[in-house]
Amino acid sequence: MKKSLLLFSLSLLLLGVDAQKKNNPGASLKTQAANDIQSQYDMYKSKALQIWSYAEVGYKEYKSSALLQQTLKDNGFTVEAGVAEIPTAFVATYGSGKPVIGILAEFDALPGLSQDSVAEKSPIAGMKAGHGCGHHLFGVASMAAGIELKKLIEAGKLKGTIKVYGCPAEEGGSGKVYMVRAGLFKGVDVVLHWHPGSENQVELRRSMANISAKFRFHGLSAHAAAAPDKGRSALDAVEGMDMLVNMMREHIPSSTRIHYVITDGGKAPNVVPDFAESYYYVRNQDRTIVRDVFERVVNAAKGAAMGTGTTMDYEITGGVYDLLPNKTLAEVMQKNLETVGGVMYTDKEIEFAKKIQATFNYKSPAIETAKEVRPLTEEKDDGGGSTDVADVSWTVPTVGLNAATWVPGTPAHSWQATACGGTDIGIKGLMVAAKTIALTGIDLFTDNTIILKATDEFNKAKGPDFQYKALLGDRKPALNYRD
Repeated sequence: MKKSLLLFSLSLLLLGVDAQKKNNPGASLKTQAANDIQSQYDMYKSKALQIWSYAEVGYKEYKSSALLQQTLKDNGFTVEAGVAEIPTAFVATYGSGKPVIGILAEFDALPGLSQDSVAEKSPIAGMKAGHGCGHHLFGVASMAAGIELKKLIEAGKLKGTIKVYGCPAEEGGSGKVYMVRAGLFKGVDVVLHWHPGSENQVELRRSMANISAKFRFHGLSAHAAAAPDKGRSALDAVEGMDMLVNMMREHIPSSTRIHYVITDGGKAPNVVPDFAESYYYVRNQDRTIVRDVFERVVNAAKGAAMGTGTTMDYEITGGVYDLLPNKTLAEVMQKNLETVGGVMYTDKEIEFAKKIQATFNYKSPAIETAKEVRPLTEEKDDGGGSTDVADVSWTVPTVGLNAATWVPGTPAHSWQATACGGTDIGIKGLMVAAKTIALTGIDLFTDNTIILKATDEFNKAKGPDFQYKALLGDRKPALNYRD
């Protein structure tokens, strides 16, 4: 680690000397910032692993949020907690005036992904959730970058305002949508973010818009053998809905994704269930298609209720836009990611990585790709996931990256991802992200032309008639959507 830090510092130093010759005032600050973040490796590792061990699901991240808030307060930030009617959401602010740079921090875990930090499937007894998407790393790296930029503002080397946004419930809870709706990003010039992954890459692609909902059916209980005619099965309604939706798949745009689980199907086979529930996601890169297909899913639920003599109600628990890329910001972040570089494994970590890859049922990329940085490319595929960062990106010019916190080839939302996140492999990726965001922030604070160009691109991409309207409507935060 010392050797890689020395090489990194040397590369930044050489970069700084060259850039200073071109009157770039931020170059020497980048060396200082990156070295300072690296010097806090053990501290940030400790914070990340604490949140990894909490593994709190969406809107229940009380300890995780409190840890981040207290750390930011200890470092001079003013923290406003419980924003947007969400107990675990917060905004931490330092500085004054323009520019105002925001950094997103997430910290929710996923249910059903409890896992020890070992290379074989090994759930931790008593834990029901795990950080299979690495948000324990996400929140801490974003906080680290924010603290570093704060230090430079405090020292008089940068002028402006830094805001760290504590964003709960990204996993299906759409936490940032409520924060956007509450106006918390008004006056912010640029928002920076990142995400754990299995490679190092600045994102320049759209994500998928998404509406999620729980469909609840109500019937009549009866003895399933002695008096089945007296019952009306809510489970029949759920299964009927699922069948209708599955038949519908042939007749919707092929780029659409529909997923569901039955969250409650009754309690005993000999009792006609009077209640059953299914949980649905509808996705497409075109949010108009998402709205239309979702309405057809609702109609399928209505038809299933009518056909089974039950009643139905539904609750939209989440809704997010498609991500709006910003090439201007992506190019700036790409240069900084290339300066920082990827993740170097020790021999022991290579051995761990090989064991993880052996659990996959597909061919994995070379382990060495963790140290590489992928070139910046505009991706136009129609796959991928959904994120509530998208709603922020239609409000403020936004850019983010993926950092290699997982063994190459590791899928998100897997026990393997949870395991990697509990090791130094995850922490090294955290450091890549923290440094890249901090260095990008320095560029934004020292060169206002970047913000002007990014804002012009942002306004043209939105179009003059765009008006933001949340896909989840005007409902209050679904604080119990994981119940």
